[in-house]
Amino acid sequence: MSGGKTFASLQHYNYRLFFLGGLASNVGTWMGRVAQDWLVLTQLTNHDATALGIVTALQFAPVVLLAPLAGAVADRFAKRRILIGTQVGLAVTSLLLAVLVIGGWAVLWQVYVIALLQGAVTALDNPARQAFVSEMVPPERLSNAVGLNATSFNSARLIGPGIAGLLIAAIGTGWTLVFNTVSFAAVVLALTAMRVHELTPAPRAKGRGGVREGLAYVRRRPDIQLIMVIVFMLGTFGMNFQITIALMATTVYGKGAEQYGALGSVMAVGSLAAALMAARRARPRLRVLLAALAGFTISALAAAIAPSYLTFAIALVPCGLFAITALNTANATVQLSVSPEMRGRVMALYMAIFMGGTPIGAPVVGWIGGTFGARWTIGIGAIAVGIAVVGAMVYLMRINEVEVHIERSPRPHLEVSAHTRELVGAPQ
Repeated sequence: MSGGKTFASLQHYNYRLFFLGGLASNVGTWMGRVAQDWLVLTQLTNHDATALGIVTALQFAPVVLLAPLAGAVADRFAKRRILIGTQVGLAVTSLLLAVLVIGGWAVLWQVYVIALLQGAVTALDNPARQAFVSEMVPPERLSNAVGLNATSFNSARLIGPGIAGLLIAAIGTGWTLVFNTVSFAAVVLALTAMRVHELTPAPRAKGRGGVREGLAYVRRRPDIQLIMVIVFMLGTFGMNFQITIALMATTVYGKGAEQYGALGSVMAVGSLAAALMAARRARPRLRVLLAALAGFTISALAAAIAPSYLTFAIALVPCGLFAITALNTANATVQLSVSPEMRGRVMALYMAIFMGGTPIGAPVVGWIGGTFGARWTIGIGAIAVGIAVVGAMVYLMRINEVEVHIERSPRPHLEVSAHTRELVGAPQ
């Protein structure tokens, strides 16, 4: 495909505003994450992996607890207005943490509380944000728009951590958090400047039972269930880089804030490449998802055993590439295969499965890091994702009635036959 098709969704005025505002906000978010982790690891604790795992868990726990409500809200109310409210809420909580740090009043329990509040707001933000994309672009460009959203996120991931490391060293953690606060204004400005008449809102959910309808819908879709199981394993055990990179940088390689921030930017090189490739695909494919998960397993194992800071940084590039390829493919597959009026509820469940596994995985990974060493925090993710790949392949072989025969005479011979019974709505 041409470069024009890669950025096709940017031809739409509303999506262009959304993309640019999101890019600015995402840079600030990554700066905020690096500053928060550095605050917990080096200023409030003595490199306590468990404390960092708890902070991460508290940020994501509300995504699980509030997912049914958040999905119903996204399907029932105007998504643009929901997003304006959530961005203001995130700005307020970010400012509160910045003031506490700058004033020298910050203690660990305050970080826990703010992380929980941010998680609650994010729980409302996620399904509305995911479903809102389909209101700004036509269906044939939805996969492209999902890929460009990931491009924005990972471009920011490329820029944000490196800037954060430099700012932490130059002006301190608190003032770095201020940049995150200001960045939320970019999204609010973009949302308020949109041409509302050009949006194509999905039919609103009416009456009661919206939550139950969403759950029932997913129960009838084995293709969506399979994808949710896969992203649960990836999100719970494989995507804890917020913890693993911090531990590897500080405890294994003995590096400071600049080198820690640089690792996030290095990983984003692969993530950005994956996002651009996703934007070029007309439709997501299940085989691409499985291949990406297999690639992630191999590259994560390489990162876990990397003997030096440099080799670890190099291994993070394919980790980012394969992880984002898998997530973009899964996200686009689910969005394109659900009914428009169910999209908010299904995406809320999807995000709950993906992000909500973190409250389970983050403390476990933190405990593993404290007990067995930082390398195992990455190793356990590679093992878990590898198991998910094998399980998915076995499941698909059974669904499609794939049979493998080995004849030992007159000479070894392998024969594979399949009686296809496709999953409903599953891309091939």
